[in-house]
Order: sequence, then C-alpha cells, then structure tokens
Amino acid sequence: MLNWQQELSNPELIKPGLLINGEWVYDRPQQNVTNPANNEIIATICEATDTDIDKAIQNSHNGFMVWRNKTAKERAKILRKLYELIIINADDLAKIVTLEAGKPLAEAKNEILYGASYFEFFSEEAKRIYGDTIDANIASQRIIVRKEPVGVCASITPWNFPSAMLARKLAAALAAGCSMIARPSGQTPLSALALGHLAIEAGLPPGVFNLVTGNSSQISKKFCDSDIIRKISFTGSTSVGKELYQNSANTLKRMSLELGGNAPFIVFDDADLEKAVEGLIKSKFRNAGQTCVCANRVFVSNKIFDKFIDTLIPQIKKLKIGNGLKPDTNIGPLINKSAVSHSKSLIEDAVASGAQVIYGNETHNLGENFLPPVVLGDCTKHMRIFNEEIFGPVLALYSFDSDEEVIQLANDTPFGLASYFYSQNIRRIFNVSEKLYYGIVGINSGTISGENAPFGGVKHSGFGREGSFYGLDDYLATKYICLDLE
Repeated sequence: MLNWQQELSNPELIKPGLLINGEWVYDRPQQNVTNPANNEIIATICEATDTDIDKAIQNSHNGFMVWRNKTAKERAKILRKLYELIIINADDLAKIVTLEAGKPLAEAKNEILYGASYFEFFSEEAKRIYGDTIDANIASQRIIVRKEPVGVCASITPWNFPSAMLARKLAAALAAGCSMIARPSGQTPLSALALGHLAIEAGLPPGVFNLVTGNSSQISKKFCDSDIIRKISFTGSTSVGKELYQNSANTLKRMSLELGGNAPFIVFDDADLEKAVEGLIKSKFRNAGQTCVCANRVFVSNKIFDKFIDTLIPQIKKLKIGNGLKPDTNIGPLINKSAVSHSKSLIEDAVASGAQVIYGNETHNLGENFLPPVVLGDCTKHMRIFNEEIFGPVLALYSFDSDEEVIQLANDTPFGLASYFYSQNIRRIFNVSEKLYYGIVGINSGTISGENAPFGGVKHSGFGREGSFYGLDDYLATKYICLDLE
C-alpha cells in the first residue's frame, strides 16, 4: 500500500471514505484503487450501502435547504476559498491524479489548474444570477421572471478526468444554489475525495456536497429512482447515458449528458502542415488518447497526404512513453488491461480489412497497461475503428479528394461532441464549420475542447444530438411570477 505520508506534502487530502453530511464514514467494505502504471494498490475505498446512499441523498436535501438561502455573496466567498485551496494543494492533487489515472504529471497539473478555474469563474458568476420582467396583457398585472436553483443534483463522472470533470459540474451547481451528491469512478475516486476534503475546509455547510463510492449500478439506480434528486449530470459512455435517461423518466429529472465522441480531424490541402501536426499530436495523444474530444478519425487531403505523413511521423517518434511520475513522460499507461485489449482489437480489425501500419505496433516491456503510439493508413469507413471510440494512442488516417466528401465522412457518426479542421481559406473555413454537425468546432487549433472552454462548452448539441451547456442555466429553474395588483 502506498505511504501517502511520504508521497504528499498534505496527506490529509487522502480520505478513502464516504462523505455524508460533512462527516467521513470509513467502516464499510473496501475495494482497491490501483496505479495503472504498475497495478500496485495505492488505496482502498469504501463501498456505500443502500442505507448510506439514501442517507446521503436525504442530507443533500437538507444541505440544499441551507445553501439555497445563503446570499450569492456568501456562496461566492466559499467558492473562491475552495479555488484558493485547490491552487495551494495543486502539486499534491496532480500527483493523486497521476497515481490513480496514469496521466503524465504535467498533464495532471494542467487538469488541476483548469479544474480550479471553474471555481474561480463561478465564484464570480454566482453574483450574476439575474431575472427579468415581462409586460403583461392586463394593465393591473406584472410578470416577474426569477431564476432559482433546481434543487439536489447528482453527478456521475468518469475516470479520465477525475478532478476537472467533477469540478466543472460542482462549481456551477454550487454557484446556482444547488447541493450535489457525487459518484466518482471507482477506478479514480481519490481526486474527488480530496476535493471533498477541501470543500469542507473552505466552509461548505454539511450536506451541500456528499460523496458516495462503490457499486456504480447500485448508486446510479438510487439516483435515478430518487424523488429528491432533481437533476443528473453524467459524463461517460453513450450506452450508459441512454440507460440513465430512460431510468430517470419516471421522476422527470433534468439531464445533462456528455457522452461519447468520435471526433473528425480534417487537414485540407491549404493547411499549415506544421500547425496541423502540432495540433494533432496535442489532441490525439493527450491522456494517451483517452479523452472524449480527442481526434479519432484523421482525414487528410490526397494532395498532401504523403507530405503530411513525412511531417507527422518524426514528431510522434519524439513522444516518450512511460510512468506518468517521470518528468520526461508524454504518454502514460492506459487505464487498465481491457483498454489496451480494446485498442489492439481495433488495430487487428483494421489491418485485417486492408489498413496499413505506418508506424508503431511494436513490442515493449513497460507493462501490460502501456500501448505505444500506432499510426494506421488506408483506413475506410467500413472498419470498426471508424465507427467506435478508440480511447487509446491509435491514430487512424483516411484520405479524401473533395470538401463535400470529407464533410459527409466527418458527419457519418451518431456522435456530435467535437471536431477539428485546418485550412487557411476563409471561404472554406465558414463553409465547413457550418456544415460539421458538432457542438465544438476547432479551427486551426488542436486544443479547442470542452475541457478547456471557460465553462465547459457545448456538449452533443443540435442536429439530433443530445444537448447540454455547462453554465449556470444548467442548474437554474425559471419561475414566472404573475402579480395581480387589483
């Protein structure tokens, strides 16, 4: 077991219990948390019982009744304090992310800092919840529009951004006056629990933020069935998102679903190849390719395809794969052995269907959770790798001849999270950006994404895609008050 006293300047950040009504509960069955770089156990966490979950939900309601009556200024002050505490403990929090998720330490530090920025941003926005007035049809009446907190909110977050994903949801909810009960991933719960510790230290009243860990299906079912919980914010797979949506129908919850991605990355013949390659490296290999907005399908114009490869491969060769705690590491391990097997199965299917291995697919001795970068050429839309999320450091290349062809290929997916393209033709820029059916369109930038947007960006928006906007309005209900002055 890892000795946190030696690893962290502030070992108090490790709280492997359940946070219920401002108190930590530890005497429960345990499950292991392992470091994906070496599969060593770094902590054991508690598994919540049905009673624990029910108690946490009820206390979230009690906390909400207190929190909603705080002034906006009071809420803002606590959010600002939480931001400051995260900044003070940023190095320790980054190390926790690296140890439980595997990502390089510099990348983990960046996650902590932009996660903290949500609390900074919403500490200021908390004081800007404005209503409105509407002219009535009757002279003696006045119609007032008031924004009020939705109520108790539940958060379900994945393992790939264990700190920032929760920060994004929690900061906006608290600013709006909501309370939150959170279920972090069982693979990476320590970052969320550390955030819970800092929230208490910042002065958040008991019950306003509760954390339960354990069986994900058990906890999710309780969230969906509860009449107390008025909103669920979920980041994860499309299949689980659909299940949550269906299971919450009986209680008519508000839902925010940030689901899977299959982002196209288009390089037109007039693109700046150096910038395009730089952007692709950042987008594709961030967190070893384990992000929902990373480049999945890379479309390159036939006119520059060979030149693009010649520019790309030398840059990939510079990437260092290894333990995220080592300062020179660019790509850490995948989250577990199953993730490696999934990526390898996509490679095998593509090769069997005619794809060529341009780079990589070599053996290594780093450990079973590591997968060096692989570049595949001659990929087609009939392969699994075109139609499934890769979630690994595998880069699939497709060639195209015309704008119309690549726009059709880019949109040929049920996912609508993010997209990217490179062009220096202003007419093409407007034409393509308007025709890509995605909530986030990065133009001449491989780093525009929901994670880097000030308050989360648009998720699965428009054109039949699920919609969600991570701003204050996501956690506010609109109330219309009609006053009859006669």
